[in-house]
Amino acid sequence: MTTVIFVHGTGIREREYYQTFEIIEQKIHTQRPDVKVAPCLWGELGAKFNAHGASIPLQDATLALFQKEEDADIILWRQLYSDPLYELRLLSLKPIESGNPFGEEPGDILQSRVASFTPVSQLQAKLQEAGITEVFEQAREIVIRSEPYERALLTVCESDLSEYYGAIARAIVAQAMFLSEQQQKFPPILIDAQLRDKVVELLTLALTEAELGLGRWLLKPLVELALPMGTNYIKGNRFELTDKISPMPGDILLYQARGEKIRAFIQQQIEQAEPPVVLIAHSLGGIACVDLLVQQQLSQVELLVTVGSQAPFLYEINALYSLEYGQLLPQYFPQWLNIYDLRDFLSYVGKKIFPDRVQDVVVDSRQPFPRSHGAYWTNAKTWEAIIPRLP
Repeated sequence: MTTVIFVHGTGIREREYYQTFEIIEQKIHTQRPDVKVAPCLWGELGAKFNAHGASIPLQDATLALFQKEEDADIILWRQLYSDPLYELRLLSLKPIESGNPFGEEPGDILQSRVASFTPVSQLQAKLQEAGITEVFEQAREIVIRSEPYERALLTVCESDLSEYYGAIARAIVAQAMFLSEQQQKFPPILIDAQLRDKVVELLTLALTEAELGLGRWLLKPLVELALPMGTNYIKGNRFELTDKISPMPGDILLYQARGEKIRAFIQQQIEQAEPPVVLIAHSLGGIACVDLLVQQQLSQVELLVTVGSQAPFLYEINALYSLEYGQLLPQYFPQWLNIYDLRDFLSYVGKKIFPDRVQDVVVDSRQPFPRSHGAYWTNAKTWEAIIPRLP
């Protein structure tokens, strides 16, 4: 029986690992129920505060942001992920339309529909699939009670009601995603852009029969209107923020300095598995697997699949632990499939670095970075590349 072992990347611990593991297992078993999918959770060997954060200063934290955008939809969601009310804030900047003193205002119509809204069965099913059913109503309440929402209602005119319904739907979905992350839950919608967009579409259609769209007014350089992130919060919560994000860079540094324990753990899982073995390795997990398979001849491994990984980059800059630049991959190194996304700035290609030894496959998650780095598993193209190659 073929065994697929999933090797995770940097910063992943038990809860996040098994949520991703379940997605991978389901995707494989849908087409290959005969394949065993086995875990390889090395995160417990990763970085941690051994002195309870004694190295962290309490003052003078800074946050550097780098943005280079190219797609209006990607731009918009980048902002919504950090501020779910972002689009409503933009709409509130539009000129206020002169109202009808004798009739109901368009904003009143909109408010009535949104306030009395109840999800229909198709939307309820999609919310369940997306994993945000429990937080959806709370998200809606937060949006419709917010100041940007109330100000945006004042700028509504009958001709652009659909624009507002779309913006409100995106705000509610973005708020639900934000609440999930706050509660340290990681539902499928966080990494699946198609699922996210389908929820937005169904929610918009449930609010109104009007056509979904951003509207020309919003298709401006949105980056110029991006809201600044406050450094005061970061300064006052340095330990909590560092504790939350440190596993990601920490695991990388730890691996580069003392990666032998992680490689030994992966080798142990391979030796315990029923051959033939396929390794699906994400990010830093891909680096570790390449290093291991260069150093050790593990004949039971027939296929290595690296996903969003940096091994070719490290080799090119002569920083790959197991192989100096100019040295060739050993003949016993298994077949190597490398999956990357042009929007994932932590993914690299290997065909030109290791000629005739790596097959590169590009996928498009339509997610902005860094979400693109974790969005491979719900992308159909990922599995179209992997499943036919399984022994």
